[in-house]
Amino acid sequence: MYRGRLWTMRQYAGMGDAEESNRRYKFLLDQGTAGLSVAFDLPTQIGYDSDSPMALGEVGKVGVAIDSIEDMERLFADIPLDRISTSMTINATASILLALYVAVARRIGANVTKLSGTIQNDILKEYIARGTYIYPVRHAMRIVTDVFAWAGEHLPEWNTISISGYHMREAGSTAAQEVAFTLANGMTYVQAAIDAGLDIDRFAPRLSFFFNAHNNFLEEVAKFRAARRIWAGIMRDHFRAKNPRSWMLRFHTQTAGSTLTAQQPENNIVRTALQAMAAVLGGTQSLHTNGYDEALALPTEEAARIALRTQQIIASESGVANTIDPFAGSFCIESLTNQIEQQVQSYFSQIEKLGGMLAAIERGWVQQEIQNAAYEYQRAVDTGEATVVGVNRFTREDDPPIPTLHVDEALESKQVERVRALRARRDPQPWQASLDRIRDHARTGANLMPAILAAVESYATVGEIASTLREVFGEYRETVVV
Repeated sequence: MYRGRLWTMRQYAGMGDAEESNRRYKFLLDQGTAGLSVAFDLPTQIGYDSDSPMALGEVGKVGVAIDSIEDMERLFADIPLDRISTSMTINATASILLALYVAVARRIGANVTKLSGTIQNDILKEYIARGTYIYPVRHAMRIVTDVFAWAGEHLPEWNTISISGYHMREAGSTAAQEVAFTLANGMTYVQAAIDAGLDIDRFAPRLSFFFNAHNNFLEEVAKFRAARRIWAGIMRDHFRAKNPRSWMLRFHTQTAGSTLTAQQPENNIVRTALQAMAAVLGGTQSLHTNGYDEALALPTEEAARIALRTQQIIASESGVANTIDPFAGSFCIESLTNQIEQQVQSYFSQIEKLGGMLAAIERGWVQQEIQNAAYEYQRAVDTGEATVVGVNRFTREDDPPIPTLHVDEALESKQVERVRALRARRDPQPWQASLDRIRDHARTGANLMPAILAAVESYATVGEIASTLREVFGEYRETVVV
């Protein structure tokens, strides 16, 4: 059951290179945030090192660049890893980044069993809405369950997956689609873990979810309530979980980046505050508020501070976090909750007829449903049926410029030099042996995590480990949806 006092405030730090991100970590900790959230740059997310031709122009642009254990050490320098919670936005290479985090914790003498945090590790939504996948769907699912099994034994406080509706909503889904497709993905992960021989009441309490807080305030409150109720029923009645903690929908919420406008960006402060309040009233345990300038660039420190203060005002001044489910009994909210639940159950029926979520994704059906919803919303904005303040109504002739964050272009060449220097000085024998072991584990079905951990400790890079797995698993080719 949700308790307001469990609410954790998180704020984004990952940007540029590891040293710059570490500086921002310390800034946010000084500002009073209770948890840190790091996003990785695009090459890191899809398994390429910073000196790969595929990485050209992308290093450090949408998050922090991590190639090796040395980068991870710089990222968390002087950060007490066993006393803070870290959330990492990483999916296709989640196993590698988790191994890097553990390896750094070992080096600094932290108690690994006390590490707490979350890796997103939700590969299914990558095929649906986001695109940072590497391997074919079923091989990628095997890596996810390997992480479940290994972390369950070695990282008892770690959340091994954040099953994400956020990116589907950013791609244009409706509230009901966000819940339906997220929970359907969740059911797929649970079944895969059971099929791999894992005990549901051992791994299910460490599952977590990640939702979007959008603009329709009352609908969003109802959406979160419906999701919690549906998931409890799925775990209790469908999967027969016995532990009440297995029934809980523990979820993080981020305000909706897709609602932020480049026009009159100060309006985004109000949007973000309303979205954050809806998440708290709906029962979130963890919250990330976007910077008001993120339609233009990564947030400045001023924007990050305002976003964090928004959370702190809600938590410390509004009083809403002190009551469980404060809208319970409202006719409007209860009606909306029931309506969303009915729509979600209808989607479950359609997915079942298609042969389950993996088949629906591989056919492109889920993607098409979201694309249709996105088209309808954009049509409503274009015709004026839906209002976006400052864009199609209440506009102004000229918007004064606001200062934005610029990532230093020199960071890319600096990062390239670092990874090349590491390759030149490392001992080649343990490095090669570690990659050979990963290849063997991938072929035989042995759990990949011990081999990946040994590889990062032998100075293998993210790109080298991902490429080794590519050799065995191949690469995914997207279904064309027309």
